[in-house]
Amino acid sequence: MTASPPTIRPTPSRWIRTALAAGLLAASGAPGAAHAFCGFYVSGGTANLFNDATQVVLMRDGTKTILSMQNNYQGPPTDFAMVVPVPVVLQEANVKTLPASLFAKIDTLSAPRLVEYWEQDPCQEYGDEDDGAGPGRVAPEAAGSPSTDGSDPPKVKVEAQFEVGEYQIVVLSATEATALESWLTTNKYNIPTGAAPIFSQYIQQGQYFFVAKVDPKKVTFKEGRAVLSPLRFDYTSDSFSLPVRMGMVNSSGAQDLIVYILSREGRFEVANYPNVTIPTNIEVSQDVRKDFPTFFTKLFEATLAKTPNAVVTEYAWDAATCDPCPGPTLEGDDYATLGADVLGNLEDFGGWGGGWTLTRLHARYGKTGPSEDLVFKKAPAIVGGREAYQEDDKLETGAAPSPASFDNFQGRYIMRNRWKGPVTCSNPRFGRWGGPPNESQPPPSASLSPNSSGRSSDVAAASELAPRSLASLVKEPIVELDVMPQASAKTGGSGCSFSAGAAATGSALPLAAAFLLLWRRRRR
Repeated sequence: MTASPPTIRPTPSRWIRTALAAGLLAASGAPGAAHAFCGFYVSGGTANLFNDATQVVLMRDGTKTILSMQNNYQGPPTDFAMVVPVPVVLQEANVKTLPASLFAKIDTLSAPRLVEYWEQDPCQEYGDEDDGAGPGRVAPEAAGSPSTDGSDPPKVKVEAQFEVGEYQIVVLSATEATALESWLTTNKYNIPTGAAPIFSQYIQQGQYFFVAKVDPKKVTFKEGRAVLSPLRFDYTSDSFSLPVRMGMVNSSGAQDLIVYILSREGRFEVANYPNVTIPTNIEVSQDVRKDFPTFFTKLFEATLAKTPNAVVTEYAWDAATCDPCPGPTLEGDDYATLGADVLGNLEDFGGWGGGWTLTRLHARYGKTGPSEDLVFKKAPAIVGGREAYQEDDKLETGAAPSPASFDNFQGRYIMRNRWKGPVTCSNPRFGRWGGPPNESQPPPSASLSPNSSGRSSDVAAASELAPRSLASLVKEPIVELDVMPQASAKTGGSGCSFSAGAAATGSALPLAAAFLLLWRRRRR
């Protein structure tokens, strides 16, 4: 049986419409990309909650890939080195530095959201409710090499050499891994021992090596730490993949990798590892407002415990729209900075301002690392994480195939405030959600301002969530994880309570870059 298309509840709240109007951008040519949102955006989880997760942005069009990466390096500039396998010899025109603020913008746009709703007066009539989809419903559509004896070619060859920003870059080819390791050591690149076996795998694939170190004279320092610019480079290749094995050479523990993919072909997922979507549209306890990142970390870890080695899809949505909007969407200049400027005639792409799907993939690796690099493939469009209701009046849960071939999926978690006022009519209509009853005053959650770590300033309150189980923080089952809500001893809870199996807890460990070969010189 085919499920009926979901519908989106309208918001009767003038306050909510006004608050969100400035943040919503319509996507030209993207049907149904923006929906009526009837709640208040409280906070979001950012990459910071995963202890400096490595962030990579991939723009893909045809066989063209533009790869942008943020370097979370802390240490003396002279100790920085980076080695990235690339399929072609990059020239200076292929490499640029980027503003770090753009990574923060993409992270904020795609990060999981915590929202808050208030049940509206069940006796209140709203004249704009019926929009052809039935009472209280709106259809989704509306809303230098070592010398040799001369007889043999060199085992390591400098194919290109140039400077970009604070980086001194060489592109190398090699026929022998030990020779490459020796060349890097001789030329004062601070690489760890044991890199040769990883080098060998890429040499056998015919890869070149993009190698960078820093000119200390060009480095900006902040609070005594070197601040390195993100790097972008572009190349043409039939394969769409990301080399992640290299970063495990110097791994000391778990590493988080967040990959953002921008494409006009829709969303992507991995072809060589399990794929799962993050559970979404879950009602959570009011306690979650104290420390949303801790809740989401528990949810993410429970998802991986259920499907080990999976890559988790956390977001897939048109990058020019959002609902709710935690910050500005991507604009023309952002697309150009991330690589649209090398994709040819703008008219061939209908401009830069719309039609790009942003996919957010999240992977975590243990100390042993992945056995293969990430290989990406086009994936069917999905929806989920919206205030969309089926014909049986149930809120959509999880991810589902998109009925209109566009992506509208996000991690979204909901605090609901049930109606507690008087019921003064004979036929009350419950289940309509919007802004706070007193629209003249912003809701208490509006004062929550996550700091740079993504956490509430109430540290004492936040620490209370760390030992709590995932089951004690939700008010409805997480079907994908076999987690049933369990009343907290502290908060009590209302209605029926259920016992739950153990949920994964804990926090992410400090990270090294997931595919950059970054390290500190060992001190004697």
